[in-house]
Amino acid sequence: MGSAEEMHGWTVKMSMPSVLAMVTAFSMIPGGVLSGTQGLEAQQMAQGSTHLHRRLKRGWIWKQFLVLEEASPHFIGKLKSDSDRGEFSIKYILSGEGAGDVFEMDEYSGDIRTLKKLDREEKAFYVLQAQAINRRTNEPEEPESEFIITVQDINDNVPQFQNEPYVSSIPEMCQIGIIVTSWHDMDREAREQYLVVVQVKDMLGLSGGYSASTTVTVSLTDVNDNGPTFQHHLYAFAVPENAAVGTTVGRIMAGDADVGINARMTYSLEDDLEESSTFIIETDPVTQEGVVVLAKPLDFETKRRFVMAAEAVNDHVDLRFLTLEEFRDRTTLKIVVEDVDEPPVFLAPVYEWKVPENAAVGTVVGSVGARDTDIVNKPIRYSIDRRSEAAKVFRIEPNNGTISVTKALDRETSDWHNLTVEAKEISQNHLSSSVVVFIKVLDINDNVPRLARDYQPYICEGTQSGEVIQLLSAVDPDEPVEGHHFYFSMVPDKSINPNFTIRDNQDNTAGIVARRSTFTRKDRTQYLLPVVVTDSGSPALSSTSTLTVSVCSCHPAGHCPSGGVEALALSMGVSLQTLLGLLVCLVTLTVLSVLMLMLRRHRRKQQEGLEVEAKDLELPETVSQKVLYYGEPGGLGADRDFCQPAVPLRHHPRRRERRLRMEDVRASIRMSLRESHLIGPEDNVFKQFILDRLAEADEDPHVPPFDCLRTYAYEGSGSPTGSLSSLGSSTLELEPEPPVSNPRPCLVRLTPWYGPGEEDTF
Repeated sequence: MGSAEEMHGWTVKMSMPSVLAMVTAFSMIPGGVLSGTQGLEAQQMAQGSTHLHRRLKRGWIWKQFLVLEEASPHFIGKLKSDSDRGEFSIKYILSGEGAGDVFEMDEYSGDIRTLKKLDREEKAFYVLQAQAINRRTNEPEEPESEFIITVQDINDNVPQFQNEPYVSSIPEMCQIGIIVTSWHDMDREAREQYLVVVQVKDMLGLSGGYSASTTVTVSLTDVNDNGPTFQHHLYAFAVPENAAVGTTVGRIMAGDADVGINARMTYSLEDDLEESSTFIIETDPVTQEGVVVLAKPLDFETKRRFVMAAEAVNDHVDLRFLTLEEFRDRTTLKIVVEDVDEPPVFLAPVYEWKVPENAAVGTVVGSVGARDTDIVNKPIRYSIDRRSEAAKVFRIEPNNGTISVTKALDRETSDWHNLTVEAKEISQNHLSSSVVVFIKVLDINDNVPRLARDYQPYICEGTQSGEVIQLLSAVDPDEPVEGHHFYFSMVPDKSINPNFTIRDNQDNTAGIVARRSTFTRKDRTQYLLPVVVTDSGSPALSSTSTLTVSVCSCHPAGHCPSGGVEALALSMGVSLQTLLGLLVCLVTLTVLSVLMLMLRRHRRKQQEGLEVEAKDLELPETVSQKVLYYGEPGGLGADRDFCQPAVPLRHHPRRRERRLRMEDVRASIRMSLRESHLIGPEDNVFKQFILDRLAEADEDPHVPPFDCLRTYAYEGSGSPTGSLSSLGSSTLELEPEPPVSNPRPCLVRLTPWYGPGEEDTF
């Protein structure tokens, strides 16, 4: 069965379910998609009318098809043109949303079908267009018409809860609530969480509807409805008597079923008992335990047991649930002190004594005492630490602790002595303790006063009577309680010193005063003045120092420029002139030593220069000449390589004979010079040089007679005439001499020919 709608140029046929659904839908919705005459036509179609009372004008008509979602592909309607005579001359074309993939239209019949299941939740409606075209002319038979296919919703989705999981909390013991609770005595300590299952259904519970469920976790929050409760009525602890202050003795615990802030509590001890001052109790913030701590030292011999009450109280109370007393609980603490073997204890923490420095050996300075605090009370022996220097000066009686002097004391050497005394038990453990003893050495007047320094006073010529020439002061190693007070005076004598006197200034100083005005160096250069210095000790001690007062020729201002030198000379027992003479001699010797050293260096440098010059000479052998000095037969030892000094020529016993021989040598040299064919333009100069050297060798009174061979070189211009000397000629025959043990003569290099000078001898 179907229903048809006739429009201008179009005939629309829809299936009956679609028509009913469309009428129902739009009858429920005021101002639906059909309006005007179209709505009237739809109503007439629903009443079974097949003819319209009047024709509609040509125009666009808006049409709508309804399709159930999730339905299988099926026929939903048909469009047909009035010009269609069944000859298949009209071609129907469908376009728009879903055309071809969701919907299709038969191009010959105009039938519209769905191609797949539709989902309203994915797309609720589709807008399409239909056309009718003449196949022969390809011209439209009807204007393009637009219509809508609406997807009708069905109950195909299950309800879903959002923002899962659901967690909620309510206070325990709360009143009944309409939505959440149904019990008034819900106790968190009995059960802390509840799981509530919630179900939801759609379609108001009708058949065909869907449902969903979820779980809601409901937690009960804590309130302070429980007080603290100790697990035991008595807690017992033990602690050794040598435990340090601050030691943890033990822990106690009061349970509380509440949590968090409602479980916090504070522990305390009874304040009215003596035991509570020896111990304190603190609350551990993490475990909520009570920590018992030692607050004072323990002594087993004094008190061996402590019994006290401990209390725990909630910090936060809620009187809606419990009374004030129900928020506290009490228990008993019993603490036992254990005995420990302890070292001896000295009766005093430190000892300090005084002893005079003149105390005799064996004098008792004081006694130390220690006792064993244990019940056994073991014997004790005393000793002094041998590592200290004081152990050499004092000794201690090992049985009773008496300390005495074993060596003479001297306050000026050491005024304090520190001893470490040890007390040790005579037992298997040998426990010991020590104490420090300070001994102060008291001063006595056992040192004489002396002048502060070695004074060397002087008095100027022309000093007037009554003038102070020197200020004196004194020192004393002693240290009297009231301080030093020195007295200065002259040596007691019947006669009065006519030259000087001592004036005591009463302030530990004194002045030397001249008693006359006629001091001159011509009369006397120095005076001896004894000075007596006395201290104020009991008994008083004194010393005498003799000062030497020198007379000085002072400057106008009173200064003595040579006072220091004169004083030194006088102290050495020599005069000032003698001291100055010695100083001048010392300076002279120093200068001479320096000059000799410089002269020696100069000669050494000159000798080195001559050697270099001699090496540079390039003369033929015939130019050189040799002069041989003959000594006594055997004058040169067999082992001597150098010239040997002898008696100076002017005192030599063979001087006359040597001079005769030298004359013969001179004559030979002169003859050689005359006959030589090597004499050049400067021959006279060279001859004179040779003669001068011979004369110097004979007449020098400071040169001993060396038996030497001396060689002279010619520095000429290279004249072709040859050598000027015949010394190298084999025709020169010298007087034969007796053989000597050492055939090697010494060589003496003379200064160059161009001028006289000092000679160096090797």
